[in-house]
Amino acid sequence: MPKGRIEHVNLTVSDIERSAEFFRKLLGWEQRWRGEAMNGGETIHVGEEDTYLALYTDRKDHAGQKKGKPMNHVGLLVDDLEAAEKVVIDAGFEPWGHDDYDPGRRFYFFDWDGIEFEVVSYQ
Repeated sequence: MPKGRIEHVNLTVSDIERSAEFFRKLLGWEQRWRGEAMNGGETIHVGEEDTYLALYTDRKDHAGQKKGKPMNHVGLLVDDLEAAEKVVIDAGFEPWGHDDYDPGRRFYFFDWDGIEFEVVSYQ
């Protein structure tokens, strides 16, 4: 049987520069690639050697997108939940849903584009 893992998640965002900088601060990631994308858009890949977020914009208004259609949230693993929450707050987001249950502690937030993220730590 094949064995696999998630290599990347592609997200449509309104401002790829702003989103890429936020994830660099939150997760210590680097820009892996940047280039032109479909529909006259642009993409930045920000992440680590083996995994990344592909942040895409076609420079259109995506205000009509609804949370959970079809995605519920993106889970991000951090080694310091309190430091991560500070970055989230400093970016102007409001963390919510704080909880501590097996296998770790977590909170959630919505970004500028209404994308829901879960930040979890197993420390």
